[in-house]
Amino acid sequence: MHIALREVHDSDLPVFFRQMNDPEALRMAAFTPKDPADWDAFATHWGKIRASRDVVRTILGDGDVVGSTAVYGEPGEREVTYWVDRAYWGRGVATSALRALLAEVRDRPLYARAAADNTGSRRVLEKCGFETSARARGFATARGEEIDEVVLHLAE
Repeated sequence: MHIALREVHDSDLPVFFRQMNDPEALRMAAFTPKDPADWDAFATHWGKIRASRDVVRTILGDGDVVGSTAVYGEPGEREVTYWVDRAYWGRGVATSALRALLAEVRDRPLYARAAADNTGSRRVLEKCGFETSARARGFATARGEEIDEVVLHLAE
């Protein structure tokens, strides 16, 4: 599968919304919006993201929208994030997309966070050079409880 990144188009938002309302994906991501089914909140959030100076990209798999990825935050504290449609999990999509994003965004250090039990996401980050630098606990909205979280960093 050929993976590419491009600017986010308005037509991507309904696809992202559907992807971010997959119950299994929500549970795995853990740290999600309070009400992922609230379209208005979703649209407002994406409007702010797209108007910011953050780097936000749509992930294309063979030309189809399969997810999103971004680098956001203040210099020295910037974080990466990504969301891939569950139908594409385990196929190298997130790793390829994150590598492409890291080639585009040369700022370092970069950080990432993942639920400690989200081995798939942790593996993606590690394949891209991130190393675990801290552990924390936080309230995971999608799970309705406090869970363990890992903080990873990419130095150079």
